[in-house]
Amino acid sequence: MTPRTTLLDREVGQAMSDLSAAAKRGLGDPALAELVMIRASQLNHCAFCLDMHLTITRKQGVDERQLGLLAAREEAEGVFDERERAALALTEAVTVLAGGASRASGSGAGHVPDEVYEEAARHFDEVRLACLIALIVAINNWNRVMVARRIPPGGYTP
Repeated sequence: MTPRTTLLDREVGQAMSDLSAAAKRGLGDPALAELVMIRASQLNHCAFCLDMHLTITRKQGVDERQLGLLAAREEAEGVFDERERAALALTEAVTVLAGGASRASGSGAGHVPDEVYEEAARHFDEVRLACLIALIVAINNWNRVMVARRIPPGGYTP
């Protein structure tokens, strides 16, 4: 697949980067932030972002078992703690808003189920929850930009 373009408007790219960085800082847990970004990128089939965030996560020393079982987190007993599970369920619910039934709740798309949101709110204070949602929105935005532009994996350099 040939990339459609490698250019992104400088101002737009900077604004997207600023949102991502602010959300990560506000969440205050770099490893969890990367897991969230990997899971959204899996759901969105964004090879570039998957490659990039897996590279970053491995350098941070995140457990390889978590990376390997991320797509099956519901069945991975003992691999993710309650807080991580809540963040990942929220990631899935926000990411699949318009694409069909949410695996996390079994309900139809178009909203984030109350039980998913409330579980995340049990584990994150208001500010961190807002940052988590902003991070999910930011990575979904990046995924869509990179997929639309057909940016292949392998181009990320730290």
